[in-house]
Parts: sequence; C-alpha cells; structure tokens
Amino acid sequence: MLNRIDLRGSQADPRDLLPRAQLDVSVAVERIRPTVEAVREHGFEAIREATHRFDGVELSRLRVPPAAIAAAAEELDDDVRAALLEVISRARRVHADQRRTDVTTQVVAGGTVTERWVPVSRVGLYVPGGLAVYPSTVVMNVVPAQEAGVGSLVVTSPPQPSNGGLPDPRVLAACALLGVDEVYAVGGAQAIAMLGYGSTGADEADRCAPVDVITGPGNIWVTAAKRLLQGRVGIDAEAGPTEIAVLADDTADPVHVAADLISQAEHDPLAASVLVTDSLDLVIAVEAELERQVPATKHEARVREALTGRQSGVVLVADLDQGLAVVDAYAAEHLEIQTRDPRDLALRVRNAGAIFVGAWSPVSLGDYAAGSNHVLPTGGCARHSSGLSVQSFLRGIHVVDYTRDALREAAPHVVALANAEDLPAHGQAVTARFPS
Repeated sequence: MLNRIDLRGSQADPRDLLPRAQLDVSVAVERIRPTVEAVREHGFEAIREATHRFDGVELSRLRVPPAAIAAAAEELDDDVRAALLEVISRARRVHADQRRTDVTTQVVAGGTVTERWVPVSRVGLYVPGGLAVYPSTVVMNVVPAQEAGVGSLVVTSPPQPSNGGLPDPRVLAACALLGVDEVYAVGGAQAIAMLGYGSTGADEADRCAPVDVITGPGNIWVTAAKRLLQGRVGIDAEAGPTEIAVLADDTADPVHVAADLISQAEHDPLAASVLVTDSLDLVIAVEAELERQVPATKHEARVREALTGRQSGVVLVADLDQGLAVVDAYAAEHLEIQTRDPRDLALRVRNAGAIFVGAWSPVSLGDYAAGSNHVLPTGGCARHSSGLSVQSFLRGIHVVDYTRDALREAAPHVVALANAEDLPAHGQAVTARFPS
C-alpha cells in the first residue's frame, strides 16, 4: 500500500527524494485574489456572494447570535463537554508557562534597554469546517491568545447547511466554554479577507473590525488568502495538508505504527503518512497491518487515497543516524519516535513541529489532550517556524532609556559608525545635544 524509497547507502540530499504533497499556493493566490479584493471593496455583500457560491449557504448575517452560541453549549453531549473542559485545562497549564516577562538590561551606567512583551490588540482565529469539524482547534487557537493577554478575540468558521447556516454546534460550544462571544459564520478565502480588511454592512451583525494577526489551519484557499494578506496582518504560517513521520526500529509495534499512519491519513486525501525505518521486517509487518486495519476504518476511501498517494510512503535507511538525518530533512509537522531509546533520539531532532516520544505518546494525544498545541508548521516549514504558542500573539518592544552622561559616552561611537556609513546626520543628531 505504501510506496517505498530506499535510501540505504544513498548520498543524495533526502529533501530531493522524500515524499511530500505538491501544492502550488501561488496559483491559488491568483484564483482567490478577486474574492479578497471584492471583500475589501464591498464588505458584507461580497462575503455573502462568495459564501453562496462556495459553500451553498445564503447568509442573512455574518455574526453568530450570542443565543446560538449559548444554546450550543447547553445542548453539547456530556462526554464531549467533559473532554473539552479537560483539554482546555491541560492546554492552559502548558501555555501559561510560556508567558514572557519584561527584562531590563543595564548596558552602561545610566543606560538601559528594556524588552517589553506586549500582546497584539485583536486576533482572528480560523477554525476549518470541511471534511471534518474541529472544536479542538478552537481550544488550540483561543487558549494561547488568552494566555498572551490579547484583549479582542474573534473566531470564524464555515457555515454548515446542516446547522441552519451557522458553524458546527460543537465549534460554537467550544467558543462558549472559552468565553468567546464574537463568532462569524464565514469560511474560506472570504473569511481571511474579512479578518484582514474588516467588513462593512448596514447592520451591526454584518460588520467585523479588522484584526492584527490571523491564526489557524485551513485548506489551500485559506492558505492562499493568508499569503495575499501577509503584511497587512501577521499570520501564524502557511498551513498545508497534515503530515506524520514515524521514526521506528525493530522494537516498534507494527499495530501501533499502522494505526498512527492511518490516523493522519483520515484527515484528507492529501495527508502525508511517512514511515522511516532501518527494519525491513517492520515494514513488512506494518504493510500487513495496514491491509488489515484500513478496510475497518470509517473513512476507508480517504485513508487509502492518502496512503497510496505520492506524499506518503516508507523510507528505508541504513541505521537510525541516517534516519535522524532523514526526519530532520523532512521536518514533519508531527514526528513520532518509536525506538529503543526514543527520548535520547528525540533530543537530537532539530526540525519538527512536535515530537511524540515512545509507544505511549501518539499524535492523536497531541491533537487533543496532551496539553501541547496542534496548530503546527507543515510542508517542511518546521525547519524555520514553530507551532502556535503564546509567543505567536506577543511582540517584543525595546525601550531605550539613556541619561545625558550615558549618551555623551556613546557619542564618539555613534559618530564614527555614522560617518563610516555615510550618514553624517545620524552623528549630528547626537552631537547637536552637546554644543561646544
């Protein structure tokens, strides 16, 4: 079922050979540009037209009535409520420890630099609603923003025909449990445009003030709109299809490995499931398990398409050192390590969105109840980007405070460098304060 790539003895750059979904975001940007521009110019009317065209829903208003949010929480299944409350509690414990404190450094006598950590004023949190619905993503977006001290939070999620044109009731219930009451029934590129430019409309329920930062996963159209608006707003990342890499040796349980590969393939036909191992026996056993487990899963067709696609496969390596080099080159959104000494190997990994150590820390735990965040970099972006955290909503601002004497001491250095860079007015701005 899985394609095989044999890198044993290969000296090639793994990045040129590893499986990965191919998405041309630049093409998608041009496809959604008219929609984004229409929202910028026409607000609610353009959002309503795009929502009817793409989602088949005729919006009467953008903002979800507070009564509908409260009702969703009241009607929530007790087991789901208990699970969400526990997930919120665990996520708060982890993200509270990420808070930053201001630091003042005395550079010289009379001269200090303070780094202040200031939350952005308003954030837009996108929650997908396509092949699946994600109340857990509400938690993963809202909790770090709240812990960062963001004053204004807005959630937007696609309208569901089955829920009267409102977002999924479980998404609304999660908002209620987190105290978020500004929620919009808008999805896709038009939602990102609304967050970036705001929405004008005759009625208050048709208006949305623009935000400073947009976070949350979505499909290629959401990603393209984020790219188009980056600069006007900050974004967390350009999220692509979900992915898992499993680094395993002959001690790994093939039942576990197969189940974990399937769990990510369940998201999307473009989801990537990659096994990296030095054990051919494990490969054979995992393939047998996949043949047994895949027909029994609810979303068999979607899973099978993902596992047999070019973005998934088995990578055979000579040993675990080469395996580490491969997973670092791949820079997976989710990396599981199922080996003899998984924690030792985990601490040697440089590139991953999140690392799951050993047989009892599957990715599904991180998706929901580990306390970690599941909004993570995809498509190799873990080489340079981090997952969503409190830091995503904070800005570091340097506050420079020098006395007259401290500036006088620094003056010769400022003048020397200003002249070296042929910017003499920079130096004069200092010397003007000390007339001879």
